[in-house]
Amino acid sequence: MLIRVGKGKLSKFEEMKTFDNVFQPDFEEVFTKDFKYKSHWASRYFKNNHPIILELGCGKGEYTIGLAERFPQVNFIGIDIKGERIWTGAKKAYLEKIPNVAFIRTRIEFINSFFGQDEVDEIWLTFPDPQLKKQRNKKRLTTARFLTLYRKFLKDNGIIHLKTDSPILFEYTLELARLNQLTIEHETNDLYGDENPELVYGIKTFYEKQFIVEGFKIHYLKFRLPREKDILEPAKGEE
Repeated sequence: MLIRVGKGKLSKFEEMKTFDNVFQPDFEEVFTKDFKYKSHWASRYFKNNHPIILELGCGKGEYTIGLAERFPQVNFIGIDIKGERIWTGAKKAYLEKIPNVAFIRTRIEFINSFFGQDEVDEIWLTFPDPQLKKQRNKKRLTTARFLTLYRKFLKDNGIIHLKTDSPILFEYTLELARLNQLTIEHETNDLYGDENPELVYGIKTFYEKQFIVEGFKIHYLKFRLPREKDILEPAKGEE
C-alpha cells in the first residue's frame, strides 16, 4: 500500500536538494569562506552576461518568480532563511524550467559571502519584517548597517526598492534616505493609488492581496545607494 507523506519542513528541505536552482550552504561554508559562485553568478551559473537583481527576504518567491517571468533578460535570485517558504517558488521555477531564477537559503548577514563588488544591479525588499519592537529595530533590512552591507556588492548608485504595508518602516526608511541625501526615484504611501502602474509590475504576493482586502495601503520607495558615502542612522530609529 502506498503511504502518502505530508509536505513537512524536513521533506521540503530534502526535496529542495534535488532542485538545481536552490543553494542551501551550511554555516561553515559561508561564515568564513566565499561561496563558489561569488563574483561569477552570471557567467558560471546563469551562463550569460545579464544583470542580476536580488530579492532579500523573498518568502515564497512570488516576487522573484513574477519579475523573472516579466523580464527574461535579467537574472533574479531570491534569498531567505526559511526553507519551507523558498520551496514554493523554487519548485515552481524548477518544474516550469524558468532559467533566470535561483534561490539561496541563508541569513542576510552572510550575503557578502555570496556576491562580489558590482555584481548586483538592484535589490528588492518586499514586505520585510518591520521589526517594530524597539530592541529588534536594528534588524530592519533598511538600517544603515544593512545598507552599508549591500554597498559591498551593489553597483555604485544601484537601486533599492522597498515595498511594505508598514507605515513605520516606510517612514523610517524615507527619513534615512533623506538624512543621507540619497537620490529618491519614487516615493508613495499608496502604491495602487499612484498614477504610474509600471511601479506595480502586475505582481501581488499572497499576503499583499490580504493586506489590500483588509484596507492597508501599500507603501513603495525606490532610491539609489552610492558606494562611497557613509550612511548615517536617523536619530529616532523607532517610535
